[in-house]
Amino acid sequence: MPVTVLTGYLGAGKTTLLNRILTEQHGKRYAVIVNEFGEVGIDNDLIVDTDEEVFEMNNGCICCTVRGDLIRIIESLMRRRDRFDAILIETTGLADPAPVAQTFFVDDDVRQKTKLDAIVTVVDAKHLLCELDHAHEAQEQLAFADIVILNKTDLVAPTELKAVEARIRRINPTAAIRHSIRCNVPLDEVLDRAAFDLNRVLEVEPDFLDAEHDHEHDDHVTSFSLVTEASIDPRKFLPWIQMITQKFGIDMLRMKGILAFKGDEDRFVVQAVHMLLEGDHYRPWKKMEKRVSRLVFIGRNLPKGLIEDGFLKCRADVDSVEALNA
Repeated sequence: MPVTVLTGYLGAGKTTLLNRILTEQHGKRYAVIVNEFGEVGIDNDLIVDTDEEVFEMNNGCICCTVRGDLIRIIESLMRRRDRFDAILIETTGLADPAPVAQTFFVDDDVRQKTKLDAIVTVVDAKHLLCELDHAHEAQEQLAFADIVILNKTDLVAPTELKAVEARIRRINPTAAIRHSIRCNVPLDEVLDRAAFDLNRVLEVEPDFLDAEHDHEHDDHVTSFSLVTEASIDPRKFLPWIQMITQKFGIDMLRMKGILAFKGDEDRFVVQAVHMLLEGDHYRPWKKMEKRVSRLVFIGRNLPKGLIEDGFLKCRADVDSVEALNA
């Protein structure tokens, strides 16, 4: 059973790529495993409605605390392998892909029944150089990549793009690099590539096959979630989230959320990477679905209390919202 690991730093575009795979007509059926860094899941709800089986792994990095869960999910999938053709794993943006890949070699049952097809790393052309200087996870994700999708190329000048590609090549001279806008690469350049090369990986990390793994995240990177069942007033929320993005964008590695606006039958999805913010209507709320607004912030030393206070003042049942002090 072929397995493709989709990795990449926070906000690079992994879920965008995953949704493309799940919606294009290619005749394949996929089981999907999604891992998130935080106690409230968002990515699972950002995956398009499909017939595929989607497993969500929250509140732990797939390469650390929930790795045993990954093995159990794969073993469960293998008991009904006639229902799909391949497995897709979307890791949290803070995951080191090495121990994820290691799972398919050190666990006997998994090794006998699955084959790691490729590690596909999605990178943000605009923010990659800064990420590589501050996050060792971003370096690891590139080092272990078989295929690099250099995404968001429309946001940088040609000279910047050359500098980014040269930096990628210094870290990983052998990976295939594909330029993209919103991950619009041909899927036959991503899937069924038989691209994973164990010998190359052992050159990068000689201890790759050792069962023990010590992976530490940046202590300054934390996540917190904001949740309310009250309707949100878009006239309050949209200016507020723009202000938050501008004020804390340098330290805000990733923000994503689903909002229930008052009088709006559609979910509103908002996402940000540093100071780049976008939002749009997504899909209608289902009839029996609870209209809950959720925001997840991942960043360095973000003031949770201040942000939470501002978010709660965006509720439609609050008379006014006070701007944060500059």
